[in-house]
Amino acid sequence: MTKKHTLTLSKKEMQEYGYRVVDTIVEHFTTQDEKSPIAMATRQEMDRLFLEEAPENGMDAQKVLEFVNENVLSQVAITSHSKFFSFVPGPSNFISAMSDSLATGFNVFSGGWAVSATAAELEIVTINWLLKMFHFPKKRGGGIFTSGGSMANLTALVTARRQLCGDNFSKAVIYISDQTHSSNIKAIRTIGFSKDQVRIIPTDMEFKIYTNKLLNAIAKDKLEGLQPFCIIATAGTTNTGAVDPLLEIARICKEENMWMHVDAAYGGAGILSEKGAKALRGIEKAHSVTIDPHKWFFQPYEMGCLLVKNHKWLSATFSEKPEYLRDVEGNESEINFYDHGVQLTRRFRALKFYMSIKTFGLSAFREAITYNIALAEELEHSIRKSKNWEIVSPANLAIINFRYNPIGQNFNEKKLNWLNKEISHRVVQSKKAVLMTTELHGQIVLRMCLINPRTTMQDIEDTLELCIHYANEVLKSTAT
Repeated sequence: MTKKHTLTLSKKEMQEYGYRVVDTIVEHFTTQDEKSPIAMATRQEMDRLFLEEAPENGMDAQKVLEFVNENVLSQVAITSHSKFFSFVPGPSNFISAMSDSLATGFNVFSGGWAVSATAAELEIVTINWLLKMFHFPKKRGGGIFTSGGSMANLTALVTARRQLCGDNFSKAVIYISDQTHSSNIKAIRTIGFSKDQVRIIPTDMEFKIYTNKLLNAIAKDKLEGLQPFCIIATAGTTNTGAVDPLLEIARICKEENMWMHVDAAYGGAGILSEKGAKALRGIEKAHSVTIDPHKWFFQPYEMGCLLVKNHKWLSATFSEKPEYLRDVEGNESEINFYDHGVQLTRRFRALKFYMSIKTFGLSAFREAITYNIALAEELEHSIRKSKNWEIVSPANLAIINFRYNPIGQNFNEKKLNWLNKEISHRVVQSKKAVLMTTELHGQIVLRMCLINPRTTMQDIEDTLELCIHYANEVLKSTAT
């Protein structure tokens, strides 16, 4: 029987409720591609549906669940949909979803060894798997799972600042490219660097950081008495999948005694494939690397990760010893992950990564990533044979950018930009696919990020046919 004042349900009620929740999730996984990948609503519509005072008296749990199924879960974008091509899709997997449910159900505290040695041990084990993938030293290397790439980048920059600048960083300078992810800029501001301490270096025609301009900026800052201390390289930019020249940046950092951080939140998982590993050569020379398992490692949100060459850098940066934790410190081999990052209270993120790798095997992840890269290359090959499309940025780590520019039409750039924006808008409004634009060298282009292992060439071709339909529709309406 339900005991509301203890916030409990009877065993039977919990079973019935839990079975229904699992059935709902299974139904979602098996039918998601049959649904619309996008849901749109105004604030007013949402307020009319949900806005109310907190109820003093509760209602039947099954009715609340039914309401959520009908009105909440039906109104969210499905980032794991096979036709969700924009931003960075989130193609999760069922094992990891259930693993997350276990971690939440048991309410595992994953901050310190004394409270949950198994949680800490599995984080050590899975971090070691990643260290090996990225050719970081297993004995000295370390890392920590975070909420996402934003927190991983912030953790890396705080660590770098502590190691190279100590408490005085007033003259320190950070170097990024014009394609660096915005999370790094947010992190730089959050930890107290001013705008004057950041150098944004232009990229070349392939959207990689221009190393000659980088060297010039470093030389100028040194002559002005400043301290060039960190270069943030990108391994898989969000716009194009471009990878900065990592080997060259590593050489610069070694010569200039600078910290090399690689933001591989998007592209890092590509290292499992042959072509991805080739593109990421040099990443093993970085001091720190951000990766996002909730992107191309097919994990549910939230799961980011920071890897470092020396685990002592993290503890030296973040370890605090409040009185109430002195009794649970343990020995040096018993890692307390609250000493390796910002969070004290941490959820058990390692479990979903551990269980999915154990269940499917690393080979399955390798095959999925290899397939994604090949799919983008197949699309590029197909587009180059078409009279309707133009490649603007070729397939790179499963990202490709193109635009509608039919041969013989001779549209000016303004008209092409408007037309491709309109195509994207109408596709999204149709709710049949999610295909957004980005801007490259002043051109508005359609961008596809193809990291979903269930996406097929047929899904892509259907979407391109939809694009052409809307392009013809737009041109016809403007002609009249």
